[in-house]
Amino acid sequence: MTAPATAIPGYRYGDPALAPSPLTPAELAELEASLLFGPEDVAALKRAGAIVADRIEAILDVWYGFVASQPHLLAAFREHGTGEPIGAYLAAVRARFGQWILDTCTAPHDAAWLAWQDEIGRRHHRSGKNRTDGVNAAPHIPLRHLLALVMPISLTMRPFLAETGATPAEVDAMHAAWTKAVLLQAILWARPYVAAGDF
Repeated sequence: MTAPATAIPGYRYGDPALAPSPLTPAELAELEASLLFGPEDVAALKRAGAIVADRIEAILDVWYGFVASQPHLLAAFREHGTGEPIGAYLAAVRARFGQWILDTCTAPHDAAWLAWQDEIGRRHHRSGKNRTDGVNAAPHIPLRHLLALVMPISLTMRPFLAETGATPAEVDAMHAAWTKAVLLQAILWARPYVAAGDF
């Protein structure tokens, strides 16, 4: 897998220099089975990706509005010491977040994707927070907040999926696939937070 054609700073999906994930393909398959994630979800996500591709900024506006309304979430983007939001950091993360939406809909769940999920987890954990963008923001995102964000990121996607006249059944299928994919990634992002042997 080579990285998608993008000049987004700090975006490293497909970078062969990333450390490989310790999760094996068989373990990933078990996790997908537990989440009821199968080929029909892959197909539904591709349909969803075609719908949301030109709605990325509107989706991000909703998500960033939510984060801005929650002081405990916005704290992750505030200058440590002054408490001022770091505009450049918010913008850099937003660009990567937009690409993440597309990746969630289209990326194969292969070794390169697993390595990128591990890296995303580290970027929220104290072992890697702030390093990518060289900022002095909160040094760690508590795991409880990382996992809780599955809900707003999942629930707020449904109206966007319904905008183009898809049938209710099609919207249900795309939304279910999206929710499974978001939860799968949040689980993978939790790995750096877990003691060796416990994941």
